[in-house]
Amino acid sequence: MNLAISDTSVFGRLRIILVDTSHPGNIGAVARAMKTMGFSDLYLVNPRFDDALTHPDAIAFASGAQDILASAKVVEKIEDALVGCHFVAAVSARLREFSPPVIAPREFADKVVNQLKQPVALVFGSERFGLPNDIVLNSNVLINVAANPDYSSLNLAQAVQILVYECRMSALATRSNSMPQSEIGFQGELASMEQIDGMYKHLEESLVKINFLDPQSPKKLMPRLKRLFSRAQLEVEEVNIIRGISKRILDLTRK
Repeated sequence: MNLAISDTSVFGRLRIILVDTSHPGNIGAVARAMKTMGFSDLYLVNPRFDDALTHPDAIAFASGAQDILASAKVVEKIEDALVGCHFVAAVSARLREFSPPVIAPREFADKVVNQLKQPVALVFGSERFGLPNDIVLNSNVLINVAANPDYSSLNLAQAVQILVYECRMSALATRSNSMPQSEIGFQGELASMEQIDGMYKHLEESLVKINFLDPQSPKKLMPRLKRLFSRAQLEVEEVNIIRGISKRILDLTRK
């Protein structure tokens, strides 16, 4: 089935982000996997090679998906790759103690297609080391592929292929379902990652001010709070409420 690409469809909203990629061939293979499933928004964060998008191995492994490489963007920091995104999913085979909620690829796909309407980022780590803990911690969800526990290693392009395939299949299923989906209750606009990051900084400042958080020995308070809020999928108004509380705390402590 041919699905039109628009800014509101999952094909126009899903951004693939590769962090610290070591092998240009893997970048080309990712481009091929994306194009095969109808996706095109690719970002590279600090790739190992300066010519990662034009390297002969990248071109060869893209195998006809050179247009994806040509339109891809290279940035230095993950924050630059996440600009405009309102939901971030980290992909990792390694679970963390204080990770955000862990979901399966199919659950993620259904959520992106049927619940979220804003841009979504799907973040993959390097071939050898995976994703840094701070990127996982600041994501909304952690996606874990249910692979063989005795050998759970996936090639980078294979992992991308699984996720974009599930998103395409969910989009196909939704398109073919003629029954209108009911919406219960009010649904506000999801907060962007920049808004949520600003909220965390504001909240941390207020907690330090009332001596609830020791900046010299923060331990695990902020990671726990981030994990709590990531389960809530914060909306803009909810972020504003938390920031309003933080501002009130700071105003009172200055008097």
